[in-house]
Amino acid sequence: MGTDTRRAGAVAGWVLFAGALIFIVGVLDIIQGLVALFKQEVYAVGESGLILTTNFSTWGWMLLIWGIVMVLAAFSLFAGAGFGRWFAVIVVTVNMIGQFAWFPAYPLWSMVAIGLSVAVLWALTAGWSELAE
Repeated sequence: MGTDTRRAGAVAGWVLFAGALIFIVGVLDIIQGLVALFKQEVYAVGESGLILTTNFSTWGWMLLIWGIVMVLAAFSLFAGAGFGRWFAVIVVTVNMIGQFAWFPAYPLWSMVAIGLSVAVLWALTAGWSELAE
């Protein structure tokens, strides 16, 4: 087995890893959105409130819809669609930025989600040129 074949396999493995993490974070966003909709007392928001809105119903629907978009991005990576990596990079970047708005309500999860997003971005972009070849 040549070095090029091994490198291409490793890059494809990282893309699979990124898809799995996007799927997991998307499902967790869906769960977080459902909790915000139906069990709002779970989130302890300080006096400053959420950055974007203090309406948990609005935030719950946003998270629910965004989680579905993330799951779709994961499926596009799994399917090997040409646009899948670009779509996933955009979705993960927006998710990472969005977690800053959720930070006052759930700081630990926000930090974990931001860290996972950084790992996914690295996995999607580290071997971009090798995978294209």
